[in-house]
Amino acid sequence: MKIYVIDNGGQWTHREWRVLRDLGADTEIVSNTTPFERISDADGIVLSGGTPRVGLNSEKMGNNGEYLEKATVPVMGICAGHQFMALFFGGKAAPSEIPEFGKTTVFIDRDDELLKGVESPFQAWESHNDEVTELPPGFVSLAHSESCRIQIMRHEERPLFGIQFHPEVEHTEFGERIFANFLDICGK
Repeated sequence: MKIYVIDNGGQWTHREWRVLRDLGADTEIVSNTTPFERISDADGIVLSGGTPRVGLNSEKMGNNGEYLEKATVPVMGICAGHQFMALFFGGKAAPSEIPEFGKTTVFIDRDDELLKGVESPFQAWESHNDEVTELPPGFVSLAHSESCRIQIMRHEERPLFGIQFHPEVEHTEFGERIFANFLDICGK
């Protein structure tokens, strides 16, 4: 199974790659300026977190829009990737009223295949100044925290997922389970 991790300049992009590799996926990190044709053999795509303040300067997210537009495989956006996905499909991302850094408690609001085997609530690791403030049309929220009402979202028909926290770091409970579930979705 081939999974591309799109590098948006995130501090933990290599952790995303490593978790996916350790779960048995053939994983490659590529720049967010990589043309879609170069990754068209993907079984799944991860849009990494990154340094761009998506709510303020989404143009720094490179070709993420092209990937979302053209990909027919599952896509999971993490942090900045999650925020960009919301903007791209007509939602809103903006500076957080209460930015989250470090541990937070996430509450699951809706069952989903991405969250199979994940207990609620669970501890997750955050590092964000911006957040999704309005869901795009066709998306539903799956989880929230005290300070962020859209911690996880998904499209109701396409396999598109957004996660505000960082499942790739060891401080996030069930993070590896979320990645394993994503790979299961990619393998369908």
